[in-house]
Amino acid sequence: MSSRTYPLLPMFLETIMSRTPVRPYLILKDEAGVFRVTVRTTRYNSQGYPLVSSEQLEDGFVTQTAARKFVRETYKGEATDIATK
Repeated sequence: MSSRTYPLLPMFLETIMSRTPVRPYLILKDEAGVFRVTVRTTRYNSQGYPLVSSEQLEDGFVTQTAARKFVRETYKGEATDIATK
């Protein structure tokens, strides 16, 4: 047997996943210029990796401030729970 070592192929390398928590509320402007709120739920698999599911709400807002106010009043979200990127 040969004792040559071969480089690992990318498919065999361990995928590095981010374990940083995502903010539960995301506010983004759509192509029509309307701000939309996305509610994200994080759960963890047996290895501790986060699994994030998201649902975009039907409500649209003229300003980002109005969308933030909606999240704070409806979901009792704190300012640190709201992402804009």
